[in-house]
Amino acid sequence: MTGERPGAIVPAMPQPPALTPEQRSAALAKAAKVRRDRAEIKEKLKIGSIDLPELLALAETDETVGKMKVLSVLESLPGLGKVKSRRLMESVGISESRRVQGLGANQREALLRAIAG
Repeated sequence: MTGERPGAIVPAMPQPPALTPEQRSAALAKAAKVRRDRAEIKEKLKIGSIDLPELLALAETDETVGKMKVLSVLESLPGLGKVKSRRLMESVGISESRRVQGLGANQREALLRAIAG
């Protein structure tokens, strides 16, 4: 037994949708493209060819950028590592799981002020 109560009915986990081989292949290709795009954006941040205000503006029109986690974006900025990024987000009041498109106007402004200062 795994700690279940005797006689308890445990609902079955829902199964993922059945995909045809073509659908599965297309989904895998799309996922790989999105990963490449995110890596490219993070590299651009790292080398300085795009800055945070530009990225935040881009996130409003580009779904790939919008779905990136704020923490991974900050970690890609020069001079910010994992620890400083987490501290910055905590000081601004942004959850570690927040995505760029989910930032409110006040959070964006506070983040930009904290990065600039």
